[in-house]
Amino acid sequence: MLTNPNITLLFVFEQLLSETEKMKECHQEQKSKGKKILIQEIQEEDNESNGENQTEAFLVEGSQPVGGEQNSAAPTERGDMGNAQKKPHSRGDGGPHSETNSSQPGHWKSKSGISDKYKVTQESKEKVANGTSKKGSTASIQADRSSSKGTPVGGTAGETINLDAPCGALPPPLARLKNEGNLLFKNGQFGDALEKYSQAIQGYSDSGIDSPEDLCILYSNRAACFLKDGNSQDCIQDCTRALELQPFSLKPLLRRAMAYESLERYRKAYVDYKTVLQIDISVQAAHDSVNRITRLLIEQDGPEWRENLPEIPLVPLSAQQHRREEPPSAEVLQARAEKAAKDAERKNEVRFTSLKQEGNEFVKKGQYQDALGKYTECLKLKPEECAIYTNRALCYLKLERFTEAKQDCDSALKLEPTNKKAFYRRALASKGLKDYLACSSDLQEVLHQDPNVQEAEKELEEVTMLLRQSLANASQAKPRKTVPITEVEGDAETTAVANSESSCRGEDITINIHPTNVYEFGQALNAARCSSNMAACADLLASTSPEMLPQYLSTQLDGNTLSFIIQVMDSHLLEKDPNKVYQHLNHLHTTDRFSTVLMLLEKDERCHMTGLFEHLSVMESTEFTKNDVQNLANKYI
Repeated sequence: MLTNPNITLLFVFEQLLSETEKMKECHQEQKSKGKKILIQEIQEEDNESNGENQTEAFLVEGSQPVGGEQNSAAPTERGDMGNAQKKPHSRGDGGPHSETNSSQPGHWKSKSGISDKYKVTQESKEKVANGTSKKGSTASIQADRSSSKGTPVGGTAGETINLDAPCGALPPPLARLKNEGNLLFKNGQFGDALEKYSQAIQGYSDSGIDSPEDLCILYSNRAACFLKDGNSQDCIQDCTRALELQPFSLKPLLRRAMAYESLERYRKAYVDYKTVLQIDISVQAAHDSVNRITRLLIEQDGPEWRENLPEIPLVPLSAQQHRREEPPSAEVLQARAEKAAKDAERKNEVRFTSLKQEGNEFVKKGQYQDALGKYTECLKLKPEECAIYTNRALCYLKLERFTEAKQDCDSALKLEPTNKKAFYRRALASKGLKDYLACSSDLQEVLHQDPNVQEAEKELEEVTMLLRQSLANASQAKPRKTVPITEVEGDAETTAVANSESSCRGEDITINIHPTNVYEFGQALNAARCSSNMAACADLLASTSPEMLPQYLSTQLDGNTLSFIIQVMDSHLLEKDPNKVYQHLNHLHTTDRFSTVLMLLEKDERCHMTGLFEHLSVMESTEFTKNDVQNLANKYI
């Protein structure tokens, strides 16, 4: 059967076209069924400073494509604490390279706390098996966080970040800024995170604290933000500052190396990478970078490329992390113990200052119970701090817990025996306990230290009145003694009256001016006072040893006796023997009950005492000066 050649050719062409379409569809189906693996970059938490758990990634992009697909690496997720860096395209002087998230595979690997590199998660495998995996890889690295309790804030799904967690020795406001920066970095908000770290750095400078480790971390974190935004120059500057604070710190070195490489400053990058490997030889990213830069430098400088390198610093053994597994020497252990003690002391100092400030703020607001708790916490940290005892005593006074207030003042005076606030507040506590005598004694001590304390003067006047009232009430409460009366003949009664009258006349009484015991002195002094014989009393005082005067007066000192002695010294003894007067006054105030008797003197009696000291101060003597008289007068006036 003959056929048309044209028809035959057309039929063959249609068959070829159909087979070609089927082959394309098959190829498309096989291509769509290719495996795609979700890469998750894992970094375990490491201790960067003062035992605080902080996680910061070194790098963000893998060094090789995964699964044999040359262009399957998607942009790295912006959420790690490391640095995104594209692979250099060419050699030359080079300016800063902007960070780019292209489909070109990265060349870095992440360094974790142990030997873990990239891990393929089970969830990713399931997504691949179900055909739901997205194209590309995702890096997820946590910002540094603390495990301390506080207010949790949501981060990514299924985890929380504590913004109030302590950060080394940073005060709470600066610690919160750092934690907020970590959270913003984790969420890819690098500009906002950079602002938080900058605020924390500025706050650190203004606060005046001394914690190089914490400042180093802040600069290192901000450097990561700069590098993520393609600002390699500022990244280098911040890393350099961090290394000045903590030499041979691993992360700032690695980030600076990456920044140098992004600027094609390969020699400096090579030096930093080699320094990193001296610190920790297990950083695979540094090994890869050294190999790659070596090839570039050989192409650029030839076989003599090493001669053009800057000097590579020698890392001390104490900073080499891969050698820390060796048993430390006694010197190293001692240095560590000293450093730990200093760190603990610095932390305690920061916490103590913070608690004290909070307590002071509560006092200003009148929240004395809250302030009480803060001061108590302060004393746990520094039990020898006198000011905290006086501050807590004030809170106890406001809460009318006078016994505790007095105890705190006693503790303060053991630490500082001349603390004026402790004396004054103990006086107020004694007043609240109705111990007016102790209150008066403390107030007089305050006025002795500073006569210009008007509050103490007012309190002393009030307490003096309260003391007089309490003494009067006590005397009225005592039962009256019953005195038996016996009738006698008229002659006996007349004789008794005559003897009584003669006891008040000086001319009928012989005064013993040389007593040998307390009884004889008391009889002589009473006789002189009763007869108003000041001359005889002056002779009595002149013949009495000043050291013995407090003993002779211990059982009979009262306001009238004290006033009479003062007048005798001023009018009869001062002109004859001013040294004797000064010595008597120097011992008289040590007599028992002297402070009580002094408070009960009337105004004119106090005037006599003031006049005596004024007259004594103008006397010329080799045994005392005017300043000595003034100091002695503070014990009386």
